[in-house]
Amino acid sequence: MFTGIIEGLGTIRELTAAGEGRRMTVEADFDLAGTRIGDSIAVNGACLTAVSLAGRRFTVDVAPETVARSRFKIARVGERVNLERALTLASRLDGHIVTGHVDGEGRILSRETRSNAMIITIGVDPFLARYLIPKGSVAVDGTSLTVNTCERDRFTVSIIPHTAGLSSVGTRETGESVNIETDIVGKYIERFLLMPGRAEKEKPVSSGIDLSFLAKNGFL
Repeated sequence: MFTGIIEGLGTIRELTAAGEGRRMTVEADFDLAGTRIGDSIAVNGACLTAVSLAGRRFTVDVAPETVARSRFKIARVGERVNLERALTLASRLDGHIVTGHVDGEGRILSRETRSNAMIITIGVDPFLARYLIPKGSVAVDGTSLTVNTCERDRFTVSIIPHTAGLSSVGTRETGESVNIETDIVGKYIERFLLMPGRAEKEKPVSSGIDLSFLAKNGFL
C-alpha cells in the first residue's frame, strides 16, 4: 500500500526481457537504508518486489500483466522513474490510498502553465474515465493528484512546481504515456452493485417500523 507521495526519482540502469515480462534494475537518487529484499517499491506507480539490493540499486521482476497494462512495455535504460517505498502503519497518509496496481495507461494531450501551476490534460480510455470524479484522487505514474475536471475520455490535473520537480510527471511531453491508477473505492462499489444475483440472494432485514407502528405509537 502506498500514498502517492513520491519519495524521489530513480534511473533505470538495466532492463532485460523475461518472456512477456521484464527484469529491471533501478538506481534511486536517495538512500534506501532500511529497505530489504522482498519489500515493495512502487516504480512509476506499479507495486514491484525488490529481489536484490546493492547500495542505491535494486532489481525487480515486472510480470506480464503489469507490462501489458503499463508503460513498462516501452521502458528504456536511462529513463527516469518515480519511486515510493511501501506505507507503514506509522506513516502519514498525505496523498490517498494507492494500491500500486496500475489500471491502464493514459496519454498526455496538453500542458499549460497557469500562474504557479502546470495544467495537464490526460487522455484515457472511457473504461478508466468512469472511475474519475471532479476533486477525486488519481495516481499518475504513482503520483497522487487531484482531478480538476473529467470528461468521457480525458481529465485534467494541476501540478505545483514542487511536484513537477520531484516527479517524472512534470517532465512528460505531449504524446507520452503515463501509468494510471484510479481510486480503489469506486471500483469496489461498482463490483458490489454489478455482482450477478446479489439482489436475489440477499433478503432485506426488516426494522419492524412501518406506518402502522408509527401511528400506533403516536407519531402520525
